[in-house]
Amino acid sequence: MSSNVSTTAGTVSSPRKTPRIVVLGGGSVGLYSARRIRKRLGKKDAAIVVVDPRPYMTYAPFLPEVAAGSIDGRNVVAPLRSALKGVDVLQGKVTAIKHGEHKVEITPEIGDAYEISYDELVVSLGSVSRTLPIPGLAEQAIGFKNVEEAVSVRNHVVHQLDLASSCWDADERRRMLTFTFIGGGFAGIEALAEVEDMARAALSQYESIDQADLRFVMIEGAGRILPELSEPMAEYALEQLKERGIEFHLSTFLSSCVDGHVVTSTGVEFDSNTIVWTAGVKANPVIGESDLPTDKMGRLTVNANLQVVDEDGVVVPAAWGAGDCAAVPDLLNPGAFCPPNAQHAIRQATQLGDNLVASVEDRPLVQYKHKSVGVVASLGLYKGVAELFGVFKFKGFPAWAVHRTYHGYAMPTWNRKIRIFMGWFDQFVMRRKTVSLGSIHDPRAAFRNASLPPKPKDDAAPKSDKDAVGAGK
Repeated sequence: MSSNVSTTAGTVSSPRKTPRIVVLGGGSVGLYSARRIRKRLGKKDAAIVVVDPRPYMTYAPFLPEVAAGSIDGRNVVAPLRSALKGVDVLQGKVTAIKHGEHKVEITPEIGDAYEISYDELVVSLGSVSRTLPIPGLAEQAIGFKNVEEAVSVRNHVVHQLDLASSCWDADERRRMLTFTFIGGGFAGIEALAEVEDMARAALSQYESIDQADLRFVMIEGAGRILPELSEPMAEYALEQLKERGIEFHLSTFLSSCVDGHVVTSTGVEFDSNTIVWTAGVKANPVIGESDLPTDKMGRLTVNANLQVVDEDGVVVPAAWGAGDCAAVPDLLNPGAFCPPNAQHAIRQATQLGDNLVASVEDRPLVQYKHKSVGVVASLGLYKGVAELFGVFKFKGFPAWAVHRTYHGYAMPTWNRKIRIFMGWFDQFVMRRKTVSLGSIHDPRAAFRNASLPPKPKDDAAPKSDKDAVGAGK
């Protein structure tokens, strides 16, 4: 920690002449806005602090390919300390925002909570999984919001193949080879398609498992998948996935999954050892608990300048917001808000940084306006769908190539771009790796099992000086 942030009992504050800009969240908006502000303002003009529970930014569009083993999980994250030169990084969870006092409370993983003060605040806390009180969901399902979850899904799926290959109980085997995904948006469809493609490719290593033994199930509450795509392209994707044997239950909701027994609103029941929840996100709840204005969905209300505003449109001084946690008006589609995707987040972050600096320097602000480049979705290795500029439509390999090229270049830092492209080349030549490292989630298990229990105290203590001398020998 630099001298810009000093710790006192319960509070981080210090007399300072240099204004402090605090950025809450180290995701796409946090990283890019902090870099932009640092580029525009010298160290004497502003001290910048980024706060996040993780020491890295995750590029979420690549999580499905991490789950499929197409990309190493370490290559889809950008370490904040190396990506943010000249910026202080505090690792901890934001647990309270007190904008009226210009303070935020941070709770580190170890140690007591403390507060830091600020002159300007950027709220870029992103989103968290939006779950429902479904029986068994918290105990049985896994989310798909971060790289740890994506790696865990891959290890778990491959581990189920390993277990099933040596299991002769028909019911248990069927349960192991049934993989259930909840939520048919981009995250859910890409995760399902990539993991299914990986699992079927991996069966070449398992002589005892046939392709027909694998069962992949998608449960979606709406009547269609991929709402961001035009309906004809979404229908194409649906048909392609159905041809691969994936089972779809549309206009259907998950009712229960206690002990892995899946029950749907339409009466379908089956057992599954794998339940992946991708059914939407919501703004980080700490925003709704703060004194900053939010809409009915818990998102920060902002204007087109990315300044926080109240319900009457009055600007809240020294507060800025963008990304998944903010309701950013889409000026090209009046009455709508910008979709929460990486394409908008990165551009909003740049505009936010420019506007914050302009505000500090008392210059005019520029409204955020962006015409969508389009949408791309991967449906497995060499498969995909894409719509660009509302005119160009791609399917199959061309769409997959567009998807990888676009997101490869959007990945922050050249170090990570190069590693990702090298990884794709390595995969093309050497094929993807499908080995399970399931024990990585509990690496001490083998050591615990091998460890001897402690001796009883009576046996452990020497009974006499003679015994003690003998023990010393």
